[in-house]
Order: sequence, then structure tokens, then C-alpha cells
Amino acid sequence: MDYRIVWSPEAVEDIESIAEYIEKDSQFYAKAVVNKIFQSTEKLKEFPKVGRVVPELEREDIRELIVYNYRLVYQVKERQILIIAVIHGKRQFEDVIEEYKIS
Repeated sequence: MDYRIVWSPEAVEDIESIAEYIEKDSQFYAKAVVNKIFQSTEKLKEFPKVGRVVPELEREDIRELIVYNYRLVYQVKERQILIIAVIHGKRQFEDVIEEYKIS
């Protein structure tokens, strides 16, 4: 049985911000990056633990996929994958923990 993908409002805002930022230089590349991010979540439906455990948290239920320069952070719950955030890889993760209230 597949897991259900659920996007947090914050993660949706992250995607919109990423697209807006990249569109300043290339509308084509912005669409390609956003599509790749969405496509990368599809494999989570069958393989929820395919991503690595977030090193800063060391929790088995909080994992991430790397898509281009972005960290797609998600939580594995019972039959559900919650996409928590999509953040740039250079961003300090301690700020993300506080901002997204990851506990």
C-alpha cells in the first residue's frame, strides 16, 4: 500500500519562492526545477525511507532528498509522508528547525 504525500503550507510557499527567484533568470529552468522537486516525491509513495536521515536531527522519521541545490525535508508518518520544507542547501539548518517548528 502506497503512502500518501501531503505538502505543508510552508513547503508550498518554499516552492513558490524558489520558482519566483529562478524565474528572474530563466522561466524554463524555474519550471524544470519545480517539476523535478515534485517528481522526486513520487518515489516516496512506495519507498518512504529512500531519503537520508537529516544529519542535524538524527531522527529516523525526519528525512531528506537532495534535488539540485535544495533539501526536500519530509517526515514519515503512518501511511503518510509530510513534506515539511524545501530549502536551499547552503541555508543554516538550525534556522530551519526553529522557523518550521520541527520537533
